Amino acid sequence: MQNEFATLVDGKIVVEPHPGQQRALDSKERFTFIIAGFQSGKTSFGPFWLWREIDRCGEGDYLVVTATYDLFKLKMLPEMVRFFCDWLPGWELHKGDRVINSTTNDTRIILRSANVPEGLESATAKAAWLDECGQDTFKLNSWEAVQRRLSLHQGRVLGTTTVYNLGWLKTEVYDRWNNHDPAFRVIQFASIMNPSFPLEEYERLRKILPAWKFEMFCNGNFTRPAGMIYDCIDQKIHYVTPFNIPNAWPRYVGIDFGAVNTALVWLAENPETQAYYVYRESLSGDKTTQAHAADALKYTKYENVVLWAGGAKSETQQRLDWQAAGIPALEPMFSDVEAGIDRVTELLKTKRLFIFDDCAGIKDEFGRYSRMLDERGQPTEKIKDKETFHRLDGLRYIVQQLEGGSWYIS
Repeated sequence: MQNEFATLVDGKIVVEPHPGQQRALDSKERFTFIIAGFQSGKTSFGPFWLWREIDRCGEGDYLVVTATYDLFKLKMLPEMVRFFCDWLPGWELHKGDRVINSTTNDTRIILRSANVPEGLESATAKAAWLDECGQDTFKLNSWEAVQRRLSLHQGRVLGTTTVYNLGWLKTEVYDRWNNHDPAFRVIQFASIMNPSFPLEEYERLRKILPAWKFEMFCNGNFTRPAGMIYDCIDQKIHYVTPFNIPNAWPRYVGIDFGAVNTALVWLAENPETQAYYVYRESLSGDKTTQAHAADALKYTKYENVVLWAGGAKSETQQRLDWQAAGIPALEPMFSDVEAGIDRVTELLKTKRLFIFDDCAGIKDEFGRYSRMLDERGQPTEKIKDKETFHRLDGLRYIVQQLEGGSWYIS
């Protein structure tokens, strides 16, 4: 039986890595990411890498995470079962628990999907393999959860993915590696690095795909995709190193209400330049309005917060609840989402809006915020997964107050 990376010959596993896979095998960095073209031999590489980590680190828990449950069933699970349960002695799948257990010692491989991040919080792991971690459904909070699970053992990570957006994979992994963070290694290669991938198909795709899609899907390169809403954002300009904000600068807070996801985005204004700096963000849930408000009000003891705004126009009761809890949240100036996007875009284009580089959540949302494409690959008016961009909604609410006219309390 054979896959793109390994072959079972007379009961022995024979590996024949192509140059890109070999670079990943040689990597000593704690966080190694293969960001490559589709069908380039990424997923088939993962089980062998994990087996080698288990051999190195010994018995314990290990994590294997993919973007969605469908990908888990159709792609990752068959690869894991083939390598560990069919090829190696002493491993068995417990399908209901989504765990592969060793039958000889106290080792288990916990199989999870990233679109249910709560499932990642149940183990202290020694290493993790993350497959298709660049997909939209593999969120920043899942990446953060994986790191928490590995922190005790300072466990290593292998990430394998094609490029899908400019979210956290770009800002929290690729950019860190590109800026010489010694913990990160990124290995990129095209689909044709896999000897099984037909050169004719690669050249056909080059001719018919938009340039951005060919670079992302076939070459594993980051580029600006079609439909990106804030396509004017330039990380070299708009993402800045955090600095001590003068106490006299006025502060403004945008709020996106939600029982599960409540987001607050904090801006400071330089009175001389009238430029705004996003310097703090939060996204949390399972709290009462009073608890959310109390957390936010702690900062007002030493920060000059002069304006709070949040929610859609229809969320009157939520604003009343926040006002009762001590935060005079204003109603948005207008209900049209596109008008709010225009206000944020104008600030970016005129270089009056900047984001502190440690605000990872809103940077991730900027990189994923896009319009749905039609069958011809052209942007439509509909925003993709609109309900999931809580920080950007909070930013939009406060910016339209600042740039939209007079302030008033509903």
